[in-house]
Formats: sequence, C-alpha cells, structure tokens
Amino acid sequence: MEPLLEVKNLTCGYETAPVFRQVNLALYPGQFCGLVGPSGSGKTTLIRAILGLNRPWEGEILFRGIPLKPGNSPPKVGYVPQVETVDWNFPVTALEVVMMGRYRHQHKWPWLSEQDKAAARELLARLGIEEVAGQAIGELSGGQQQRVFLARALIGKPDIVLLDEPTSSSDLRVQHELLHLLSQLNQQGLTVLLSTHDLNSVATHLPWVVCFNHGLICQGKPIDIFTPANLERTFGAEMVVYHHEGRVLIANSMTTQFHPNQHPEHIAKI
Repeated sequence: MEPLLEVKNLTCGYETAPVFRQVNLALYPGQFCGLVGPSGSGKTTLIRAILGLNRPWEGEILFRGIPLKPGNSPPKVGYVPQVETVDWNFPVTALEVVMMGRYRHQHKWPWLSEQDKAAARELLARLGIEEVAGQAIGELSGGQQQRVFLARALIGKPDIVLLDEPTSSSDLRVQHELLHLLSQLNQQGLTVLLSTHDLNSVATHLPWVVCFNHGLICQGKPIDIFTPANLERTFGAEMVVYHHEGRVLIANSMTTQFHPNQHPEHIAKI
C-alpha cells in the first residue's frame, strides 16, 4: 500500500539550531497513529513542517507519492492546534469557528452560503454539540471547545487530521471522550496523527505509536514498543511498564515508590 503521507530525510530547526535531523516516517490510509515524546522534543515542529508552516532545512514531504513544495500543506489535511495557542476571548461563535475551516478550502470568508452554515451545523450535530452553535467559543467547556476545533478540521473533508496535544489540559473524562470519538472517525476511514505525552491514553486507544525525541526513536504497536528501555530513550526517565490482560500500564518509576511519610509505621503515629 502506498503511504498517504511520507516524510523523507527531514531536518528542521530554528535559526541555527536543529530540532531534529534525518527523520523518516510514513502514514498509511486509515492509520490511527500517536506521536509521543516529552515537551520540547520536536513533535510540534514536525507537525508544523507537515502543514507547511515550518520550512524544512533538508528532506521532503510527500502526499500520495507527490512531493509538496516547501511551505505548502497537503491538499486535504485538517489541523487541531494546541489549546494554549487559541485566544478564547476572541468574539466568535462555535459555528463561526467551524466555518473558518470551510474558508480554508473555498477562500470566500465571510461570504459563506446557507449551505456552508448547514454543513457546519450538521458536523456539530455529528460530534454531539449542535446546541452550542451560537455560543461564544470562550463560554464552552474544554470538551466542547475540542470538538468545535475538531469540527473545523473536519469540515473540509480531509484525508488526514493532525492534532497537536489535544488532551494536554483536559480532564480524564474529556480525554477519553475525544480519543473515543477519534477512534470512531478513524473506523470510518479518517487517517489520524495525534501528538501527546499521555502514554496511558495512547496505550489504551491507539493501535500504532511513534516514539519521538529530536528524531524517531522507534515505532510500532504500543504493547510491543512500550518497554522500559524505549521509554527511557524517549523521555529520559526510568519508566515502569505493567502488562495486564493484554493492556499496557505505564508509570514513572519515581511515582511508584513510597515516600518515607507514607510508611505504615509513620501513618500509625499520626
């Protein structure tokens, strides 16, 4: 099968400092892939390079086998940015945010038709948040905001959606709902690349993972590549990996140790 998106010998950086060198990565149609690594490891730089927002120093990016011109994004790509980069006080409704994704492909904002608005409402309904269409984006809950930006990414009917740390500031319920929703969309044929440092969410929800830290460390099924050695190479910290009934659970080794204050003898004296 031909890759949908392929990164070949990619080197990126800022000013004179490289972020990563000679990265090779292929994503196939219908793949649901997690990009994991610590903060500052280059995950966002890689995603921005794929989107055409960062010009590579070396290498190339191909979409369906065709090299993209430097600074150009794949023709059918959706993008959900980090929530920290969004101005939640900007006076815009949820429906208007979704329709911004329509503009990206049709270049006629603000002259969008009733058909465009109907498509945006239909997508909000599909994601279970039709009732927030007229509300200001800053008034929504974290989970609703994530779904609105996912709707914005989907309204252009992309072949692939890139999400940059979509669950970084979400509570566990919102994380689970978003990942479950992405899994459903993936089963309907959408290719997804999601960056995160939440290893347990990846191990639970995603079938394929790429470990990244200023370059590609390893990739494969979570149950195969989430080993203490690979995780230490990726995160620079000792990890404990538990296997239970076909599932993988991961913890930092420091968080699994008892503090002296938690010793039963100490607790009994309190």
